[in-house]
Amino acid sequence: MEELLNRGFDVVGVITKSESSFNSDYVNLSDICRRKNLEYIYVNNVNDQNSLDFARKLHPDYIYCFGWSELIKRELLSIPKKGIIGFHPAELPNNRGRHPTIWALVLGLKQTASSFFIMDEYADRGAIISQELIEISYDDDANSLYDKILSVAKKQVVDFSTKLENGTCPQLPQDVNAGNSWRKRGMKDGEIDWRMSSYAIYNLVRALTKPYVGAHFSYGDKHYKVWKVEEVAADNLSNIEPGKVLDVISDTEYYVKAYDNIVHVMSSDPIKLQSGDYL
Repeated sequence: MEELLNRGFDVVGVITKSESSFNSDYVNLSDICRRKNLEYIYVNNVNDQNSLDFARKLHPDYIYCFGWSELIKRELLSIPKKGIIGFHPAELPNNRGRHPTIWALVLGLKQTASSFFIMDEYADRGAIISQELIEISYDDDANSLYDKILSVAKKQVVDFSTKLENGTCPQLPQDVNAGNSWRKRGMKDGEIDWRMSSYAIYNLVRALTKPYVGAHFSYGDKHYKVWKVEEVAADNLSNIEPGKVLDVISDTEYYVKAYDNIVHVMSSDPIKLQSGDYL
């Protein structure tokens, strides 16, 4: 939004939230609106009646819907003259659905994308108007990949907004039978099982690190969050069981045998361990 305003695009109003209990990347846009003298309202659900009334009052050509977790219903879709633009950080038509940045890292994908599309009543299925591929390196985590996506996306927004104004923006319909949809993740999806490979554990931890909720493991009757790990080759340890604590540096740093290699836990919730314990 700041990029659009700095480039002189005519933003006529903003629908935002005052707070969010579950979006770790949530931003209250009211500060920007006050600085730029823009009309704005707070709503709980983007399809609420006050949201609809506010949008109708402003008579927008387009609505840009970024960051909302609800599906846009038909009544809101019908308000702008030319459509609602949505965003999905994945290589559509592949990987529609929930938690795209997290799933990409958890699954060890080498590539994702920043995709903008004309929204319809279905999740992430509308015609694509802009898509840029983004490399995922081994060293990327949730923070660095998020920053990569934002850096690319704000350039795309300026580019396709200019083309929309000029009537030169292409629209590539998606094949609704192509691709796949990722499901919603739950707490169980973030649990480290030391019988996993070291690479699978590494991917899980880097996908869920801050600002997300963190991967976790159970020890006794408690859950402990893990924020950073690295893989270490397990030379001559093929006979050691997964989950065995091999060395303890501190209450937040220790080495644990995985199925194949060693996981060096570099940052976690404090936990009292000693060599020879089993997680």
